[in-house]
Amino acid sequence: MKKSSIVTLTLILLGAACVIALQTTSANNPKKAAKAVTFNKDIAPIFNAKCAECHRPGETAPFSTLTYKETRPWAKSIKEKVVSREMPPWHADPHFGQFANDRRLTDAEIKTIVAWVDGGAVEGNPKDLPPAPKFAAGWSITTPDVVLQMEEDYVVAASGPDEYQYFDVPTNFTEDKYIQMAEARPGNRKVVHHIIAFVVPPGQPTLNKIKKENRDKALEMSLANTPLYRDGALIRLKKDAPVYDNGADIPANLRGFNDVDDFLTAYAPGHNPDEWKPGTAKKVPAGATIRFQVHYSKVAGSEQKDRSMVGLIFAKEKPQKTLNTRAIANSFFKIPANAAHHKVTAEWTAWRDTTVYTLMPHMHYRGAAMEYKVTYPDGKSEVLLNVPNYSFAWQAGYILKTPKLLPKGSKITVTGYFDNTAKNKFNPDPNQVVRYGEPTYDEMMMGFMDYTHEWPAVVKVDPKVFDDYVGKYDRGEGRVIAVVREGDKLISIAADGKTRFELQPIGKDKFRMLDSENEITFIRDAKGDVSERLIEFDGGSVRNKKLKDAATK
Repeated sequence: MKKSSIVTLTLILLGAACVIALQTTSANNPKKAAKAVTFNKDIAPIFNAKCAECHRPGETAPFSTLTYKETRPWAKSIKEKVVSREMPPWHADPHFGQFANDRRLTDAEIKTIVAWVDGGAVEGNPKDLPPAPKFAAGWSITTPDVVLQMEEDYVVAASGPDEYQYFDVPTNFTEDKYIQMAEARPGNRKVVHHIIAFVVPPGQPTLNKIKKENRDKALEMSLANTPLYRDGALIRLKKDAPVYDNGADIPANLRGFNDVDDFLTAYAPGHNPDEWKPGTAKKVPAGATIRFQVHYSKVAGSEQKDRSMVGLIFAKEKPQKTLNTRAIANSFFKIPANAAHHKVTAEWTAWRDTTVYTLMPHMHYRGAAMEYKVTYPDGKSEVLLNVPNYSFAWQAGYILKTPKLLPKGSKITVTGYFDNTAKNKFNPDPNQVVRYGEPTYDEMMMGFMDYTHEWPAVVKVDPKVFDDYVGKYDRGEGRVIAVVREGDKLISIAADGKTRFELQPIGKDKFRMLDSENEITFIRDAKGDVSERLIEFDGGSVRNKKLKDAATK
């Protein structure tokens, strides 16, 4: 054999040996083998972190992702929903803001899920399965310290218009409580559309002491000579009410009808339970009552019973800041029939330095998009949140990763867009002119937010100075406010003679009214004597003249 032939044959044999060696090495070395994606090792950690909050037994999702057996039948559907980014639901525009509760999957996580499904949705080694996340039975928060439930079942009729019903539940708290986590849960998801839980301070009348017929009559009387009226168990805006699509145009005498503020917690489709940052919490005073506002819809088609509840987890210590919730709202818009992109705005100006923590858009079926934009006192502006595809079926709260400090005078403008055309498949009737109302076939335009006011530190004042402020102040219409000194504390007593607020000094003649978020400035005359007090609050200010010869000590 020629030398060249021997060399060629040798190279061929060596090459073949190398291929065999590589194949053998690859088979024996998992690191070099194609990685098999399995549920237990690769998919379960993703689902536990991003999906299990809803996809578990007893929650709203149609199946659980906690086990392979429960998940496997839905594999193809899961792939379709995650590739389209329909799941997990997240509607905020990623170009604006960063949010602590962002549920979006990363591109890598989506690729892993796709590879798992395309590879046959394999279960994998049971030893690779991580522990399932732990949830308190029946709750998304941990086990509540207290559960406040409607005192009896409410019967919802099989058919008819929506209902807004109110139920009072006493807390029986013997001391002030600060709430770190809160969750409202429907007793019957078939008929409960939403729940809002309000705090009714002690001393105010409760519904339990008022007969239903008297309660309805009182509500109707309260709406007399207003732009609102009662339609069955619903409040709606009168058709001939003035129209202001631009919230800046609403006159001062009508702005109070937009106020929706200071509630404790809420439930709505897609709404995450409230978990507030350490150091912040909501206050429920001793002896307070929790008032449930429950929106019932008759979609079940049969008579149903409901007994909804609220679970509360207490803060371990008194927080540094007390949280408030309000809505930047417009109740005077008018959406024309068949309008495709109707714009409505609402605005709110920070009356003092304010820190914003959470934003939550709210509209009904015609709601298409919503944006929160802040304009600072220096004229600069930025978008805090943009939701270009609003979903009535998924009303999430967006928790700012870094709370946003707004200097005094900053203005938040909330802009909502409505689709009142036949192209909107959820539209009850595109041929109707739509105005504000509680039922879902009417509309709402509310930009909710959680926030705290920033207050100066308490200053040291000789308690003897408090004697200058002691006295009675004319609130008008025969009502009198008393300011008294009790030892080293200055107390303001409301016109009812029962409601009391401590006044904490924050500057010369300036006080913070605890638990009311009001600022009090005592005005002195040319002689240096206190002659009146100025009360500043969110939305305005009031002056009360000091009554002469009416000192109260």
